[in-house]
Amino acid sequence: MVGPSLSDDEMRLASYRLQIGFVLLVGVSAGFIALAAGAVLPQVGIAFAGGTLLGIALLVFLSYWGREFVGVNRRR
Repeated sequence: MVGPSLSDDEMRLASYRLQIGFVLLVGVSAGFIALAAGAVLPQVGIAFAGGTLLGIALLVFLSYWGREFVGVNRRR
């Protein structure tokens, strides 16, 4: 049987990059929404910072929520 193609370190690095990408996606999206609404540069920066904080909060929530499902599957 064939094992996983990524080592544990490579898997951790890929997961870390995915998390950073998710947070940045939410932050940049908030900045672009502010820009589309006609905000000036400082307001776009504030929206980016707020979106980044929201992305971190979402990531923490989804990580916690996902661990609950992993725990359910391992009990079977």
